[in-house]
Amino acid sequence: MATPIASSRPAFQQKDLMTADRGRRMLGVCGMHPDHQEALKKNRVVLAKQLLLGELLEHLLEKDIITLEMREHIQAKVGSFSQNVELLNLLPKRGPQAFDAFCVALRATKQGHLEDLLLTTLSGLQHVLPPLRCDYDLSVPFPVCESCPSHKKLRLSADTVEQPLDNGDGPSSLQVTPCTPEFYQTHYQLAYRLQSQPRGLALVLSNVHFTGEKDLEFRSGGDVDHSTLVALFKLLGYKVHVLLDQTAQEMLEKLQDFARFPAHRVTDSCIVALLSHGVDGGIYGVDGRLLQLQEVFQIFDNANCPSLQNKPKMFFIQACRGDETDRGVDQQDGKNHAPSPGCEEADAGREDLLKTRLPTRSDMICGYACLKGTAAMRNTKRGSWYIEALAQVFSQRACDMHVADMLVKVNALIKEREGYAPGTEFHRCKEMSEYCSTLCRHLYLFPGHPPT
Repeated sequence: MATPIASSRPAFQQKDLMTADRGRRMLGVCGMHPDHQEALKKNRVVLAKQLLLGELLEHLLEKDIITLEMREHIQAKVGSFSQNVELLNLLPKRGPQAFDAFCVALRATKQGHLEDLLLTTLSGLQHVLPPLRCDYDLSVPFPVCESCPSHKKLRLSADTVEQPLDNGDGPSSLQVTPCTPEFYQTHYQLAYRLQSQPRGLALVLSNVHFTGEKDLEFRSGGDVDHSTLVALFKLLGYKVHVLLDQTAQEMLEKLQDFARFPAHRVTDSCIVALLSHGVDGGIYGVDGRLLQLQEVFQIFDNANCPSLQNKPKMFFIQACRGDETDRGVDQQDGKNHAPSPGCEEADAGREDLLKTRLPTRSDMICGYACLKGTAAMRNTKRGSWYIEALAQVFSQRACDMHVADMLVKVNALIKEREGYAPGTEFHRCKEMSEYCSTLCRHLYLFPGHPPT
C-alpha cells in the first residue's frame, strides 16, 4: 500500500509549508496586490475629487470590505473630498479582494468612468490581468421620498429608475457665471446691498443617519445634496459652515449659536439650508424628534438677530411636508390661461416716530422642496430633485436674475420632472416646489462683483 505523500515529508518541511500557507492566508486577509495599490495611487486625485460615496459605502459594507465603524469614521469627515481621501487611505489595507469589490461598486453606483480609469491604469502596468467586470448596471438610481411612515416604506427593485432631467450619472462640477460690471451698475440701486467679502455666512445642516423610534430611513443621496450646496454657496461668495447628523435639540442650539456669530454684523446676507426628513412645519433630528420651522425663523427674526436686521436672509428646506405622493394629473388639450392674482394696495398714513420700527419678521425668503402635505423626492445617486434644480438655476442665472425669479425657474424645472418606477407608487410621481417671501427689495447675488 502506497504511503501518503504528506506523511513522507520531513517534519521541518511540513513546518515550512505550514508557515508559507499561514503567510498566504495572512496576505489574503491584509494585503492588496501592489499593482492594485499603484492603480489607486496614480488616480488618487481624480478619485478624491469625483467619488460619490453615498451608496458606494453600502456596497463595500455588504462585501465586508469596510466595517460599520469604518463607514462612520469616513462619514464623520467634513466635506466629500475629505471623506473620499479617508476611503482611499483605507482601501489598500482591506485585502486582495478590496480592489475588485471597489470596481464592482463603482459600476453598480453608475460611476463606471472611474472604474474604466482604474482598469486602464492597471492594464498599463502589465503585471496582472484586470478584474472581470459587468457590462450592465447592477443597480440604478430610483426616487424615494424624504419621509414615509414605516408602514408605507417601499423597497424598490433594482430595475426601477427615476426619469432624469439630463443624461448624467451624478452631479456635474459646478461653475457659477459671474455678474458683469454693467449689470451691477444698472441694478444695484434698487436691490439689497450685497458687496461684502464674504457675501455672508451660510449654514448647511444635513441629517442622513437616523436613530430613535420613528424608524426614519437612511437618506441615500443626501450626501450629494450637502456637497452640492457647499460648493454652490462657496462659489457665490459665502463662508460656509456645515453641520451633519444633529438631534433636534442640537439643531436648535447650533442654529442659535450661528445666529449669534459676530461676523453677521459686517456681512450683507445670510443663508440657512436644512436637509432632513420632515413633516408639515417641522424637520426631524437624527433622534426622530421634530424641530419646528417657526422656531428656526424666529431665531433669525429682527427681534432675536439684530445683526441681520434689514439684511436678506435665505432659507432652503429640503424635507417632506407630508406623506402624500403627488400622483399628478393629465393635462387637458389646449393652453391654460391662469390670470395672475390681483393685489390690493392700501395707503395707511405714516406717523413720524423717533425711531424706525420694523416688523418682527421681514427680509426673508424661504424655498421649500414641496407643497404642504406632500412628499419631497430624492434620487439615490444624484440627490434631491429640488437641490439639483436649485444648483442648476443659481449657478447659471445668479449673474443676471434676482433670487425670487430664480426660485420661479426652479419651480418650472421641478414641475417638468417625473418619476419612473413601474409597479410602485413613485411611477410617474410629481413634485412641486414653492417659496414664500418677505423681501422688500430685489435680491441679486452679484456673483464675482466686485472682482477679488
